[in-house]
Amino acid sequence: MSLRRRLYAYLIASHLLFLAITVLLFRSQPLLMLGLEAAVLFSLALGVYLIRRALEPLGYTRHFHDLLQDQHYAARLQHSSDAELNELVQLFNTMLSALYQERLQIGEQQGFLDRLLEATPSAVIVFDFDGRISLLNASAQALRGLGNAKGLPLNACLREPGGLLAQLDALPLGESQLLTDADGRRYRGQRGQFYDRGFARHFLLVEELTEELESSERTTYEKLIRVLAHEVNNTVAATGSVLDSLLYYRGQLAERDSEDFSTAILAVQRRNASLGEFIERFTRVVKMPAPELRPVAVRDMMDDILYLYREQCRSRGITIAWQRCDQAPAIAMDRQLMEQALLNVVKNAMEAAETGAGADRRIDFVLAREAQGVRLSVIDSGNLLGDVPARQLFTPFFTTKKGGQGIGLLFVREVLNRHGFRYQLAATGNGATSFDIWLSRQD
Repeated sequence: MSLRRRLYAYLIASHLLFLAITVLLFRSQPLLMLGLEAAVLFSLALGVYLIRRALEPLGYTRHFHDLLQDQHYAARLQHSSDAELNELVQLFNTMLSALYQERLQIGEQQGFLDRLLEATPSAVIVFDFDGRISLLNASAQALRGLGNAKGLPLNACLREPGGLLAQLDALPLGESQLLTDADGRRYRGQRGQFYDRGFARHFLLVEELTEELESSERTTYEKLIRVLAHEVNNTVAATGSVLDSLLYYRGQLAERDSEDFSTAILAVQRRNASLGEFIERFTRVVKMPAPELRPVAVRDMMDDILYLYREQCRSRGITIAWQRCDQAPAIAMDRQLMEQALLNVVKNAMEAAETGAGADRRIDFVLAREAQGVRLSVIDSGNLLGDVPARQLFTPFFTTKKGGQGIGLLFVREVLNRHGFRYQLAATGNGATSFDIWLSRQD
């Protein structure tokens, strides 16, 4: 029973008792009885009035509580005719106004944070108290496997063992690590936490560093190659001049000694020339001109490459042919640079197919129109990249060939990056290796 009802019950019960007592005076003193009954009724009415006035602040308090519970901070309590009660109403209204202003500020801050999260290039993943994903910004949704991950734990989104999401899920709290996805793109991942209502919640920051790292690598190896080229070219030129001078003395030697002398000098000259050609291949990457973009028929260009390598492949027992060739529009590119890069790709495919373990040695070309644009693929049956991490394939000077220098893929990477084409080199999983190029600019 509420306080109001208890007070009314007490008031009515006590006054009924008084009325019962006055009835006893009806026979002896009827006039006094009537006067006392009037006084009791007046007292009852006065008690009801005073209880209402006394409990009126409780009504305002209850209304204030309802407004707080429903978060109607813009509403206001009506003023009362009682000056004392108006002080309480004014206090409640002041509190509601303060809460309303605070809510406006929090809303503005939340809106600013939401816009900031959407605009930041870093992927932001926020988890709730149970470890489920509660917030993903646009960059996070673009990560493979996180498009519809809201409300799920991160480990429920794992598709590739050892992939980017698996590395993020295993990231220790408070640590920042360099991570790599299946396409060889590199990221900096960091796990942190913040406190919400007294409990810790985790978040992940993922920043892609592929372009920055490649730019830094490019600057580093360009400086290195320039220094090496300067020193090697000076040495090669001086050595070549000295060797040419030494050949003039072979006529002064005995015939038997002259032949050995000439053979030795010529061998050193060939090695000297080979060293010059070796460093020249590196300098070609550094001195690569800016691409001059013109429309190019990709099929015609690949047909020329196919005819160029057909006889070499036939002599090595390798079949080279089109596997699929869709009708594709002309693509803006520098034909000379792209042709040179694709020659490197096909040459690598031929060497891989030749050394591969499979009996069916093949190189297949694919030109396919897809949602992402036109895809050009060179697929070989060598399957030599199964154990090679994707992040290493285009690392400067990295090679899987015995005696190789890692120049070919470095040159290919530079050509494709300068054209803005996305690319991928990876094992297909069915005993082959595919070099895929998406012939659309990634601006």
